[in-house]
Amino acid sequence: MDLVVINLIDGLFYGLLLFMLSSGLTLIFSMMGVLNFAHASFYMLGAYFAYQISMYLGFWMGLLIAPLIVGIAGAGVERYGLRRVHQYGHVPELIFTFGLALLIEELVKFFWGNNLMAYQEPEILKFALFSVGANAVPAYKVFMIFTSIAIFVGLLYVLTRTRVGMIIQAALSYPRTVEALGHNVPLVFMGVFGVGTALAGVAGVLAGPVLGPFPGMAFVLGSIVFVTIVIGGLGSLWGALAASLLLGWLTTFAASSSFQ
Repeated sequence: MDLVVINLIDGLFYGLLLFMLSSGLTLIFSMMGVLNFAHASFYMLGAYFAYQISMYLGFWMGLLIAPLIVGIAGAGVERYGLRRVHQYGHVPELIFTFGLALLIEELVKFFWGNNLMAYQEPEILKFALFSVGANAVPAYKVFMIFTSIAIFVGLLYVLTRTRVGMIIQAALSYPRTVEALGHNVPLVFMGVFGVGTALAGVAGVLAGPVLGPFPGMAFVLGSIVFVTIVIGGLGSLWGALAASLLLGWLTTFAASSSFQ
């Protein structure tokens, strides 16, 4: 019974990490119809930027600043790169984002090398919050779980209950009408892409102390994220959450049973 409970907690942790990644990709696809192959690379950049910032300003400043940097970089990619190929269809978009993913990985290797970085969680969360049998549950994992839930609630509220969310959803279906009403639709698209990549950056910041920043971390989760949004239904935030939790628990219980 203890093993089942600890697997449920670990699966929730892993599933919500997948959700933080897939939520940004889902937001971008539902708004722009773009499957961003470089999305997991922005997750990796979030981890590396937070590691670098934490060396001088601490973990919490890294959590605040790194996603902003990643979001601004993502908005710049949309404005000066993706927007230029968007008019030619999905294949050029896929080629562009795939090439961008390779470029980001090489830049990470150039600046930080191939080694695993010693990125640590904050001192205030370096303790076991509670135990299940002989298994301790770190406070940092619980912090990640509640942060992921807060991100989901925040996204759902913004998209369904605010004027910004109404403009975003209207721009998806009726871009010309929204533009005629005085809204800058390309700016909305750029903002959505920036927010989506910033969410990937948040996932990287939070996952960094657990998984450790290394150049292959985008590849490890990148393919799983695409599986997640396909299972959950392309463009569905609730579907992304359900699929992320399902995959998280399946992965955790499968790994646990293989060691028994």
